[in-house]
Amino acid sequence: MQTATNAEAGPVRPEDERLGLAANLAYGMQHILTMYGGIVAVPLIVGQAAGLSPADIGLLITASLFAGGVATILQTIGLPFFGCQLPLVQGVSFAGVATMIAISGNGGIQAIFGAVIVSSLLGLLITPIFSRITRFFPPLVAGIVITTIGLTLMPVAGSWAMGGDRNAADYGSPANILLAGLTLAIVLLLSKVGNAAISRLSILLALVIGTAIAYATGMTDFSQVRQGPVFALPQIFHFGYPTFGVAATISMFIVILVTLVETSADIFAVGEIVETKVDGRRLGDGLRADMLSSMLAPVVGSFTQSAFAQNVGLVAVTGVKSRYVVATGGLILVALGLFPVMGRIVAAIPSPVLGGAGIVLFGTVAASGIRTLSKVDYANNMNLIIVATSIGFGTIPIVLPAFYHQFPAWVETIFHSGISSSALMAITLNLLFNHFTAGNSDQ
Repeated sequence: MQTATNAEAGPVRPEDERLGLAANLAYGMQHILTMYGGIVAVPLIVGQAAGLSPADIGLLITASLFAGGVATILQTIGLPFFGCQLPLVQGVSFAGVATMIAISGNGGIQAIFGAVIVSSLLGLLITPIFSRITRFFPPLVAGIVITTIGLTLMPVAGSWAMGGDRNAADYGSPANILLAGLTLAIVLLLSKVGNAAISRLSILLALVIGTAIAYATGMTDFSQVRQGPVFALPQIFHFGYPTFGVAATISMFIVILVTLVETSADIFAVGEIVETKVDGRRLGDGLRADMLSSMLAPVVGSFTQSAFAQNVGLVAVTGVKSRYVVATGGLILVALGLFPVMGRIVAAIPSPVLGGAGIVLFGTVAASGIRTLSKVDYANNMNLIIVATSIGFGTIPIVLPAFYHQFPAWVETIFHSGISSSALMAITLNLLFNHFTAGNSDQ
């Protein structure tokens, strides 16, 4: 650990180590490559669900890159009361995907942006007290929600593997499914090779190789990549001004609570890895940066921002603790967000290729939730009942999307998302069984 001192600031914290420009660029790029597949997946999914054109999906992707870069710089460098000044990469959160798809079905992408803005503002207002109620969001609740996120996204991967467009003549064709299977096989093969760097980049490399195969066999079209500017500043409210609805806001606020829980866990985890102190003030600064970034992201066409857990793992694997490395990664994201052509290239990736990689990518989310649930105490059957009921309740709208069609619109908006359903059930049952314990069979 570094022990050098500064006359004004005192002992230098491990996260304040300065490695130089070349190292910052190299390690920063590694962070971006690690999370790139995840950060572009969300705008791809939501953009397709909202019926956007490939060009607009490209703008949605570059907006998410730009917003993630700004959020990362805010979190790592910090402003007064904003930013935990730890090596945390920020980007679009997977937690809200299913909820945003449900909202888009009723009000389009403008309704998503409105719900994100208002719910993030509410999240910003409650951050001073959130650290005091984190005991109501233990690994039991977080694990249930993360597992359900992965399960909720699996139908998306399956639809991608079949071709993405249900109205297309080749939807579900053997050629599409074989291309998805080949991409999946490439991911698994690259994950098994002895080179750790290639293994960590297996999904990104599989997307490139799968797309090359699709291009060689005439299964993809890059003609729209040339349509539009190569460089452009972010466009304010390009997709229209946000619209606001109570049900959509409530539904997104549940996602915000999940995001606060996830970010809190990531801040504490990276604090332990870096071996630096994380107190209530620092946690609050990190959560406020999260919420401010999420509230401003829709202005340029992006969604809720949160810390990427895979990058927390990368800090542990590499031992590079400097926050300036991650801040450099944020600058790289901002630069990528200024080139719409990058978004159009990603939008041109064939859906079957995305589907093959998505099986692993979304399955990893579910596996992370299962890993979190493995830390839960099942000494009595109370926690087992909570897990079983919450995941089962959250699975209903996944396997039966029409389950709530006969209910009022606000009920369907909230419970049509398996994530919202499981989160509400998990929080309620955790309070009922683990906090109000009167009447429990083990009392």
